[in-house]
Amino acid sequence: MTTGTSRAAAKERTRAALLDIGFALAETTGLDSLSVNAITGAAGVAKGTFFHHFGDRTAYLVQLHRRFHDRILADVQRAVAGLPSGRERLAAISATYLDACLNQRGVRALILEARALVPIQDEITRRNEATVTLLTTDFIALGWPAPAVAARLWIGATVECALLELGLGHADLPARAALVDFASAPAH
Repeated sequence: MTTGTSRAAAKERTRAALLDIGFALAETTGLDSLSVNAITGAAGVAKGTFFHHFGDRTAYLVQLHRRFHDRILADVQRAVAGLPSGRERLAAISATYLDACLNQRGVRALILEARALVPIQDEITRRNEATVTLLTTDFIALGWPAPAVAARLWIGATVECALLELGLGHADLPARAALVDFASAPAH
């Protein structure tokens, strides 16, 4: 007899497997080809299973986006553990983020294609606000007069660097160096 706990665990495994399939498919397909049929076919599950877990394709893409960035956040937290607020910490954050984007190029490209979807835009806004809060202490430590504004601009510059690297297919060391230079204390 299946218990409620084992059913819940099986449900979570199926949901995770569907997201894993999305990550794998994203390496070879664009947003238009990442259909419910492609996902369920690759996962070997019925469409009803997909809709039970995600409701619709857009909700699935939001969850892919969230999982991608949650993994990066976990990597960032490990990379900055014990570092004081400031330039070195910002350098570690940007390097970790950029490396993650390069290591999962297909997902990054897919997420960029999905930016036109309002729920993805809402997710980006939510995540950026949380990241501004996280980074503001770094810009305070560097002496920026408007640390939250500097944090917001730094996020934009980091994403732009990721886009440059996505096009190149490798790290853009001069762009990364400029990003770290931007994180220096402002001239007064």
